[in-house]
Amino acid sequence: MLNMTELYYFSPTGGTKKAGEIFCEGISKNVKTVDLGLRDKVVEKPNGELVVVAAPVFGGRIPSIVAERLNELEGSGRKAVTLVVYGNRAYEDAMLELNNVVKERGFQVVASAALVAQHSIASEVGKGRPDDQDRKSILEFAGKVLEKMERGSDGSVKVPGNYPYKNGMSMPVTPISLPSCKQCGKCTSVCPTGAIRLENNTVVTDAEKCILCMACVSACPEQARILPPPLQEKMEQMLGALKSVRRENEYFL
Repeated sequence: MLNMTELYYFSPTGGTKKAGEIFCEGISKNVKTVDLGLRDKVVEKPNGELVVVAAPVFGGRIPSIVAERLNELEGSGRKAVTLVVYGNRAYEDAMLELNNVVKERGFQVVASAALVAQHSIASEVGKGRPDDQDRKSILEFAGKVLEKMERGSDGSVKVPGNYPYKNGMSMPVTPISLPSCKQCGKCTSVCPTGAIRLENNTVVTDAEKCILCMACVSACPEQARILPPPLQEKMEQMLGALKSVRRENEYFL
């Protein structure tokens, strides 16, 4: 086991962080977590034996905020493991994109994985994942990564994806607040892009800044933050067929 690993993650609804923590549990005695979604906070520099970067997949790409925050780091040849976490549909170009970003910052990617978590919008898709079965396979993967590092293997990792990348996800709508909203400000504090503000006793969302990460919906203590019902219904219809499908995690060494 390694002594210290740093987990850099962006996890608006918790699934990506959970998957990353399971992996780190299997490879390191100590884990330091760095939340890339915190606004106005300098990203702490790595000093452990391994850096793990975990990002969610939005429409087959990684969120732009992940690349922006990682640009604050300098890898200096440190070893890294990349994890993309998706909602049981597909991860498309996300893993290649994340690996390219991490390599450009000077890290050496020794392993990668595409892991499944509960979908952030259609919660019945991938419900409960990562589950016990996922946990077992992720820990087995962590063991193999540890063995590779102990052997001193520096073999490059080849992952699926295309470049130029597919167009990023673009939604012309944002979450809305119901009349039951108590304007506690929780949604404004968790929004990673600063898209939400309280104005004249109303919650206002800037559509140009919103990346539809669902952090505000997940964090609302009153469950008063939702997607507009027509969009929610459309997404559930589009993804409905995936409710009975179990995508398996994919590992690359």
